[in-house]
Amino acid sequence: MTSFHDFALPAAVRQKLTDQGITSPFPIQVATLPDTLAGKDVLGRGQTGSGKTLAFALPMVTRLAASSTKRPVRRPRALVLCPTRELANQINATVEPLARALGLVTTVIFGGVAQGRQVSALNGGVDIVIACPGRLEDLLKQKVLTLDCIEITVLDEADHMADLGFLPGVKRIMAKTPRRGQRMLFSATLDNGVDELVERYLDRPAVHSVDSAQSPVSAMTHHIFAVPDAATKYAVVSHLASGEGRRVLFTRTKHEAKNLAKALTAQGIPAVELQGNLAQNARERNLEAFSSGVVKVLVATDVAARGIHVDGIELVVHVDPPAEHKSYLHRSGRTARAGQGGDVVTIMLPEQHGEVRDLTRLAKISAKPQPVSAGDAVIKRLVGEVAAYVRPSGKTGSGQAARSARASGASGANAGSSTATAPAGAGSASGGARPARSGIASKSKRAGGQRRG
Repeated sequence: MTSFHDFALPAAVRQKLTDQGITSPFPIQVATLPDTLAGKDVLGRGQTGSGKTLAFALPMVTRLAASSTKRPVRRPRALVLCPTRELANQINATVEPLARALGLVTTVIFGGVAQGRQVSALNGGVDIVIACPGRLEDLLKQKVLTLDCIEITVLDEADHMADLGFLPGVKRIMAKTPRRGQRMLFSATLDNGVDELVERYLDRPAVHSVDSAQSPVSAMTHHIFAVPDAATKYAVVSHLASGEGRRVLFTRTKHEAKNLAKALTAQGIPAVELQGNLAQNARERNLEAFSSGVVKVLVATDVAARGIHVDGIELVVHVDPPAEHKSYLHRSGRTARAGQGGDVVTIMLPEQHGEVRDLTRLAKISAKPQPVSAGDAVIKRLVGEVAAYVRPSGKTGSGQAARSARASGASGANAGSSTATAPAGAGSASGGARPARSGIASKSKRAGGQRRG
């Protein structure tokens, strides 16, 4: 079996990986490390959860540490561009310990917060900047920093930056970095202008693809639950939310995410929301509660479809089917990460039959709709109320550390089922019976698995 000892990584970096329980590289890391460590431009393609963050973090810190250049004030030496604040923070959570082990300094730059702390960090000297394009361009215009000393540039989740309309800004930023520097681009797909980025900014890149740009993660099990009305829908959603493992519930609107999180919490299923109207400190606080296991249910809009990397998510529920198949795959990719198994449920009202059919066809999902109501056996299996239920992968746990160390998480049983009153403003629900407390509240402070970028 390949190990990190097979690559020219500093001993301090290998030790840091070992300390985190990470000993076996993922395929995207095995494929790209020989080229990235040699300083070549690389195009890496792989689905979410395939280990892309370490694939660029390891060569970045290794090559910067070996470089003879100093750490100039306001002139970072490496730049990672990514689409969301949450992703920037989680990339930093992976990069920063490795960088610190080699005496390197990192910082994150994104909007939604005051820029003072970011400017102070740049004034103190930073080796690696992990940034979202909007705030970075603001600081460049203010001449708070320059990019003329950049030796390594990484574009992470390039297709999502394209989906969000960031490519013009990305191009302007890339134009300010030296042509002689190493460039790495990681993306699940090469459409919507990502191919243009590759053509314009990468020099004869080594191309590595660890899976099809279309294929869903093989360890996922997909379910389509057909419900007759909105009241039944939210009763089913409540039951699915009541398990002890981490689960993410996706809604189409910010308003519904907020109301559903409140409704679940009120009925004894602690939930936090993640949606665009939240202030940055609230987003970070809610994500930390979910990541640490204090709260096991996250209700989110598509801001979280590509913006969070939390290990050990057992279940993704499309409370509302997404608008298009790429969003389905990205949302679903919150589970079955890093070699683990997971389940994905789409809730379908009668009027949504056509759009769900088209969605699954384009996403190459073969699941067939099945009529359900709260309390059905299939739902009990998904929330762990049937003891014999075994996940598709035959194990639970968290991310790369769990795979490497073969750690496994506990999956408790939750007695009984619950029904939900549809949250105000959510669809056309007419309400339902108030539920008994599910028992989750008393267990919500149990610690969960670790987060990995």
